[in-house]
Parts: sequence; structure tokens; C-alpha cells
Amino acid sequence: MTSETLHPIAVVGAGTMGQGIAQLAAQSGYPTRIHDADPAAVERALSKANQGIELLAGKGKLGAEEAAAASARLSGGTSLGEAVREAGLVIEAIPEQMGLKIRLLREIAGLAPADAVLASNTSSLSLTELAAGSGRPSQVVGMHFFNPPPVMRLLELVRAEQTSPETLARARAVGLRMGKEIVEVRDSPGFASSRLGIALALEAIRMLEEGVASAADIDRAMKLGYHHPMGPLELTDLVGLDVRLAIAEHLERELGGFRFHPPQLLRRLVRAGKLGRKSGEGFYRY
Repeated sequence: MTSETLHPIAVVGAGTMGQGIAQLAAQSGYPTRIHDADPAAVERALSKANQGIELLAGKGKLGAEEAAAASARLSGGTSLGEAVREAGLVIEAIPEQMGLKIRLLREIAGLAPADAVLASNTSSLSLTELAAGSGRPSQVVGMHFFNPPPVMRLLELVRAEQTSPETLARARAVGLRMGKEIVEVRDSPGFASSRLGIALALEAIRMLEEGVASAADIDRAMKLGYHHPMGPLELTDLVGLDVRLAIAEHLERELGGFRFHPPQLLRRLVRAGKLGRKSGEGFYRY
């Protein structure tokens, strides 16, 4: 199948996840357009996506012609209408705020082709609520990628109550073409991956707070004892402490009880601007 036979993909949101998803889509043969209201963010995302493609080519994971073709499929801009007007799939990757995402999905629904699939990369918000506010509920699905999207094998497909079988099948087909291993879950707070991942991270933070062990030793225990590629505190630094805090607060509201109550250490670090890799310091210094 050539790129000419594949529908275009629009990625809305030019942050770390949006950039990675766009790179992956272009590598997989899809004409791909990155949108963001900030032109500087678009330029950064395109530059990083192209650097990622060049890196894979340098490692021999992409041929020179494949890499050049992938880069040629990438474009970007600040016009949402231009980004989505021919898209068969639109993936939003903006901050985890329900109101923002609903407004964006509704705007996309008014601009994208009538049969376009509208996907959210949310890691914890209700897809059913997002679908209800979108204006095209049966065409909304969760496509939860993991950081970095070109490398991580997992794609979590999330069914809203309204998601049609056709929408789910189309999202699955894209994920398979991208080379992903797919798990399918029904809409539930935190889905499968975020709910389990945040539970482990919060307990690791509590252990650090209580002086049970150092951050390095807690992470080493999970890597050596359970074959985790990264420890829970390292992973929290990668994801962002502010992101993890927002997810924990959301799950605490939705599910109740103490299990997702954020530790004070996490709150203090976020207040201090120590958000992990993106700020230069979190549980570790970078």
C-alpha cells in the first residue's frame, strides 16, 4: 500500500506526544499534518520529528529512501481548518483538560470530512463525556499512545459508550499499520494502563516520602526485580510530575478512596516547578 492510497492524518497539538504521533504516522505511510495555535511549537515539532526520522535512518531502522519519504509526508501549520479538511483521522494531543478537549473536538467536527474518525490521546479523561460533547459521538475513540510514540509498542484503544464498531475498526487498522500491539478497553477512569501505572507511581512516591529507600533504589528494585524498563520515579520524571498529579486528582475524584490520593511530596515538587525532565529536575536532576 502506498502513501497515495492512505488517508491523511491530522495531529492537533504540537507538544511531545503530538510530535511523536506525527512522526510515527508519517513513518507509517500517512500524509501527516501537525497543527498548533503557536507557530513556534509547530516548527519545533516538525524539527524534532525530522530529527527522529534521521536518527532511525542512522541506526539502520529506516532506509534512506524511506526516511526521505517520511519527512516529505510531514507538514504543519496554525490553521485548524487546513489541517483537518482532508483528514480521515484526526488525533488530538492537547493538555488533559476536559473543557479544552470538548471545545476542540466540536470545532474539528465542524471542519473535518463527514466520515473522519476523531481520536483523543487522553490518558485518563472520560471518552464517553468527550464523545457526548463532540457533535459526532459515534466517530470518537480513544487512541492512547505512550511516550515516545515511535518507540513504545503499546496502543490502548478506548471505546466510549457511543463509539461505533466501524470507528473502532478504523482506529485499530491505523494502529496495526503503525506496528503497535493493541489492547482494547471500555471507557473507565484511567482505562487500564494509566490506572495501574499511577497506582505504582504514587506508592513509590509515598515510599520515598517515608524514607523507605532512595529514588534510585526504588527504581532499581522494579527494574531488576520485575523487569520494568524504567522505574516508577524515572517514568514519572519522563511523563511530568504535573501530568501525574492531574491524573491522580482526576482518579481520586472519579473512584474515591485513598488509593489515588496524591502524596504531599508530589504536590510540593509540582508547586516548586520541579516537573521532571522538561524542567530539569524532578525526582532526579537532568
